[in-house]
Amino acid sequence: MTRSHQMRRHARKMRRNGLQPMIVINGDEQLPDLAAVLIGRVLWRYRSELAPLYFAVMLALGGTVLHLTNPQWWPYLLGVSTAAGSALALFGARVGLALPSERFYAACVAVSAGGWFAAATALGVTYVPLPQILVGGTFVLGIPWWVHRRRRAKVRVDRQLSAWPEISHAIGLSGSRVQSAVVDVWGWRARFALARGQTIQDVIAKVPAIESALGTFRGAVRVHPTRDDRANRFELRVLDTDPHADAIPWPGPSVSSITEPIDLGPFEDATNARVLLLRRHGLIGGVAGSGKSGGINVLMGNLTACPDVVIWAIDLKRGMELQPWASCIDRLATTPEQARVLLSDAVAVLEARADWLASQGRRVWEPTPEMPALVIVIDEYAELAEDAPDTAGDTDSTARRGRAVAVTIVAATQRPTQKAMGKGAVRSQMDVRVSFRVRERKDVDLILGQGMLNAGWHAHTLNAPGKFLLSAPEHDTPRRARAYLLTDEAVANAARRHVKLRPSLDQISRTAIEEARAGILLRTSTPKEPTAKDSPETVLWAMLNGAPEDGIPVSHLITATGMSRPWLYQRLREHAETGRVTQVSRGRWRALTDHNP
Repeated sequence: MTRSHQMRRHARKMRRNGLQPMIVINGDEQLPDLAAVLIGRVLWRYRSELAPLYFAVMLALGGTVLHLTNPQWWPYLLGVSTAAGSALALFGARVGLALPSERFYAACVAVSAGGWFAAATALGVTYVPLPQILVGGTFVLGIPWWVHRRRRAKVRVDRQLSAWPEISHAIGLSGSRVQSAVVDVWGWRARFALARGQTIQDVIAKVPAIESALGTFRGAVRVHPTRDDRANRFELRVLDTDPHADAIPWPGPSVSSITEPIDLGPFEDATNARVLLLRRHGLIGGVAGSGKSGGINVLMGNLTACPDVVIWAIDLKRGMELQPWASCIDRLATTPEQARVLLSDAVAVLEARADWLASQGRRVWEPTPEMPALVIVIDEYAELAEDAPDTAGDTDSTARRGRAVAVTIVAATQRPTQKAMGKGAVRSQMDVRVSFRVRERKDVDLILGQGMLNAGWHAHTLNAPGKFLLSAPEHDTPRRARAYLLTDEAVANAARRHVKLRPSLDQISRTAIEEARAGILLRTSTPKEPTAKDSPETVLWAMLNGAPEDGIPVSHLITATGMSRPWLYQRLREHAETGRVTQVSRGRWRALTDHNP
């Protein structure tokens, strides 16, 4: 038995006993084995760079085998390669080829390789000029592969993650292991399995250590639960560059119906932060200068493009924020009194719609241009609660009962405390929460819900205007996004384009509002209930004097006075000529003075 054979037996025995044998080179006996190991390691380490060469070798071997066994298969191989190339060009995005250039390259490689493979099967690999075509084609088609940024990034990530056992031991996550890794537009993400007893909370606490170990910039690492929500799994998201470093221009409306999810802006993985508002109330929070106004503009830009939604708005800062959209807003309240009337009318609308649905045997209001949804946008909700506290009951009622009848509230405020939200149940009814930057950590739970701060929703770390976290039934993990930017010019252009799409409120809702106002006027505007002793003139003036700012309909005046339409218009004309009444709009009148003629 030779010495080398004895050493190999000794090494095998040590491995069976759990020991690591030492390689001792004696002369030239071990050099061939060591060289083979080194070459194998090099070929494996640089497998991505050498992939075109490996592919060419496989084509040559496959062509040789088929030429010797089934050379008549070449037409089928040519057809399959052509079909594969066409499929990659048309549907390559479904298999990760996001860019058109990537799909075109994959299709060219499939058709070229398939054509050469079919020719080699029919004629043989050595048939001239097939060898020359294989070598030249490998080099030419390999150049895009070698220079492709995402392929190089994938190689870098694989090599970086190959050191994860040492990294996990250094940061206190020993036993965790990499399951998969994917490179995307702005960085990469990897799925990890945790060791027994480790949780995602342990990983979140180690984020600064992970950033140091991977050599990233501060704030580049995100930790999320996996889609299957396994307790012993987590997804690591690493950014090569901050995709939200610069403002992102608004590309235009993403929806044409309130039944579609609205795109508020891109997440850090280049997917869109889409959220459905139909039958859901929304809350937008964040400190001054965090980007709330920009988020509201994105929302308005999409809502005004939907011909099946009527928009009401409340802006008690004299319309400073929402005035640019005034042409597309059906009603804009800028004073506490106007806000009271608007919210009271909203309750009348939802009750009338509920009665109509019950009479029709239906459960929900399906928005159409003829029967649109109603969205009430309230900017700086805290101002409403302070200046008009008596509206809390109406907002509460709308929040609790408005979903089935498609009456939705979207409120924006800096700190949605219980006091700021009117001490009602409005905040608890809001399914969609958008949090821009907050100043204090505890404000995260105020906006997004109790316990969200400990769950990793760190809105206090958002570092630029427009960055936000989105919590909704379809978004239950803390992923950063940035709202699109609408300049003043973009807002003006969008309002001008969308004004022609705006629908009118349905007849059921309009009738409910008019009847509700008439009932209020009859109860509060006249000194007493109309009787036979009250003259029509007295009743007419009492109702005109108590009319709201947008007036009272002529039909209600006719009903209350009991007089004919010609008589009523004659009296209105007389009062208008003396400056006592004014026509607010077609068919609607109110008094200009308290003097009773």
